[in-house]
Amino acid sequence: MTFIILVACIVSLVVLTTWAKVNPFLAFLTVGTAAALLLRMPVEDISKSVNKGIGDTLGSLVIVIILGAMLGKLVAESGAAQRITLMMQQFFGTRHLVWAMSITGFLVGIPLYYNVGFVLMIPIIFSVAYQYKLPLIYVGLPMLASLSVMHGFLPPHPSPIALVVQFNADIATTFGYGIIIAIPAIILAGPLFATTIRNIPARPATVSLCVERPHHELPGAVNSLVSSLLPVLLIGITTLLSRIFSEHAIAQRVFSFVAEPNQAMLLTIVIVTYSLGIGMGKKLSSIMSIYGEAVKDIAMVLLIIGSAGILKQIFFDSGVSKDIADAFKQLDFPPLILAWTITAVLRLALGSATIAGLTAAGVVYPLTQQTYVDPNLLVLSIGAGSLFCSHVNDTAFWLFKEYFGLTIKDTFRSWTMMETLVSIIGLIGVLLLDYMIR
Repeated sequence: MTFIILVACIVSLVVLTTWAKVNPFLAFLTVGTAAALLLRMPVEDISKSVNKGIGDTLGSLVIVIILGAMLGKLVAESGAAQRITLMMQQFFGTRHLVWAMSITGFLVGIPLYYNVGFVLMIPIIFSVAYQYKLPLIYVGLPMLASLSVMHGFLPPHPSPIALVVQFNADIATTFGYGIIIAIPAIILAGPLFATTIRNIPARPATVSLCVERPHHELPGAVNSLVSSLLPVLLIGITTLLSRIFSEHAIAQRVFSFVAEPNQAMLLTIVIVTYSLGIGMGKKLSSIMSIYGEAVKDIAMVLLIIGSAGILKQIFFDSGVSKDIADAFKQLDFPPLILAWTITAVLRLALGSATIAGLTAAGVVYPLTQQTYVDPNLLVLSIGAGSLFCSHVNDTAFWLFKEYFGLTIKDTFRSWTMMETLVSIIGLIGVLLLDYMIR
C-alpha cells in the first residue's frame, strides 16, 4: 500500500502541474498533506512536517539565493557579464563556448554546492547566450551538468563527504576516482547532449539582461571576472587556508567562518556594491533599487523551492523511505549495483540527492559486511544513484525550469534527461573502475 501511495503522489504532482496548470507551490502543499493523511501520520504531526520541510529547505538556501540574485542582477546591470563574454570570446572562440562553460562549471563545482553555483553562474550563462545569439539551453546545460556531477560525486559536498566517513573510504582516493568518472559523464551529458536539444525554446523571466553597452563603458576585465567569481574565490581560498592552518584555532575559525556560503555571499555583496556600483559612478540608492528588483524576480522561485521540501519531509517522517530501502534488501544484486538502485529509487521518491544518498547508505552498509566492495567506489555508486531522474519533487528541477522559463515537458526533456544520463554514465564508470582495479 505504501508504494501505491508513493506512486499516486508522484503522478498527482505531475498531473496537477502539467495538465491542470496548478501553481507548483499549491500542488506540493496539497499533495504533501494528502500523502500524510493516506500514510496515517498523526494529524498533529502533519503541520510540523510541512513546516519542517519548508523551513529546512529554505533555511539553507534562502540567503544564498537572494544574495546570489542580487549579485547576478548587478553583474548584468553593470556590464560585467558583457565584459566576461568578450573575454571568453578572445580565449575560446565562439565554436568552443559550450566546452568553456563545462570547464567553468567543473572548476566552480568543486568547492560550491550545486544551488550556490547555479545562482552564481546564471548571469554568465545568460550573457553568453545573449551576446552570441545562441540557444539558452545549449549554452547553459553543459555548465549545469558539471555543477551537478561535482555535487553528487565528489567530496567536500554533503552526501559524498558523509558517505566517505560512513564507509571508511579514503577521501583522496574517492576524489581521484570521482574525477575519472566525472569527466566522461560531463562530456556526454553536457556539451554532446546539449547539441540534441538546442532547439528547445527558453523564455526566461527571472534574470534581466541589459542592453549591450559600448565597450568603453564596461568595467575592467579583472574587476568583472573577480567580482563575478568572488564567492567562488572566497570559499575556495578560505577552505584551503582553514585546512592549512588547522592547528591554529583562531585562524582556522576565521577562515571556516568566511568559507560558509552565507558569509562569503554577504562579503561579496559588500565588495561588489563598491567595485561594480559606487566605484563605477552609481549612487547607493540606485544599487539598492537593483537589489530590490532582484528579490522580486526570484520570489516565486523561493516559494516553489521551499514547497518541494514538503513532500520529502512527509515521506521521511512517515517512514516511507525506510520501507523502500528495506524492500530492496531482499534483492540479490552485486553491492555496487544494489547501492545505485536503492539510491535511484529513493531519489525518485524523495527528490533530494543528499537525503537519498544518506538513506541508502544505512541500508547498504550492513550488506558490505557480507561481501567485500571497494568503499571508495561504493561512495561513487551511491553518488551516481542520487542524481537519477530529477523530477517535480526536486528543488533543482524547479530552479532550472523557472530560471530558464521552460515548460514542464521541456524541463523533463532537458534537465531530467541530463541528470539521468549523468547517473547511468556514472554507474557504468564505477563498474568499469571496479573491474580494472580488481
